[in-house]
Amino acid sequence: MVYDLKTISADVIFDGGDMDCGSGLILLIRENMLNTPVGGILEMRSREPSVATDLPPWCRMVGHEYLGQTEGAGYSRYFLKRGDDIHAEEKALEKDKEDARKYEWRLRARSTGHLKSTIYTRNFSFDTGQSASFEEKDSHPCAIEYLLGSLAGSLSTGFATECARKNLEVDDIELSLSATLNNILAHMGIEDGDPSLQSIELKCFASTFEDEEKVHQAWQVSLNRSPIAATLRKSVQLHTKLIIV
Repeated sequence: MVYDLKTISADVIFDGGDMDCGSGLILLIRENMLNTPVGGILEMRSREPSVATDLPPWCRMVGHEYLGQTEGAGYSRYFLKRGDDIHAEEKALEKDKEDARKYEWRLRARSTGHLKSTIYTRNFSFDTGQSASFEEKDSHPCAIEYLLGSLAGSLSTGFATECARKNLEVDDIELSLSATLNNILAHMGIEDGDPSLQSIELKCFASTFEDEEKVHQAWQVSLNRSPIAATLRKSVQLHTKLIIV
């Protein structure tokens, strides 16, 4: 059967935003496929270019029919026809979820020079500098800066992804962050005390003409889903604010 992709009526439609197949999109496809009747059509919308290459072979591998792709308003529309194995998708989804729950992040670190350590993880390596520095310039960021950068990065990426999934057009997202320790001198080994983080102030600036309530909802979702924000919030005064400009 030949389908006209421009006029096709899908049984289920969902937006994958800018996620790629390796970052959880397949889980979302499987979940939505379970809501699609056998022989029915699922439409998946995406802004991630690599999906066009990865999705067709995945469909062949798992027994769904890939019908093709057409362009929408700022996103691509992908059409999949559900296969006739009623239980295969349920089993595959449960296995994917179980594998995801067991996933472990692994890395190793080595002291590789004066006031320098190198971190190795997956196919990446990066250098960290001394415990703390009051200089404007250094050869490498300190570990605290990596931690705070991870927080800011997880929220900026997560917020952009959630906006894309909600079809919210945001032209620019920028975060500013400041933080203090309870006693930086304890961290530097100069005196006894509490070296832990005391407070973090984080502001997110978003340039958009979309409905502000919907944008704020997307920001809150990204906050709630960030494992770094959720972990820090348990022990640090974490203050966040979204400013729409």
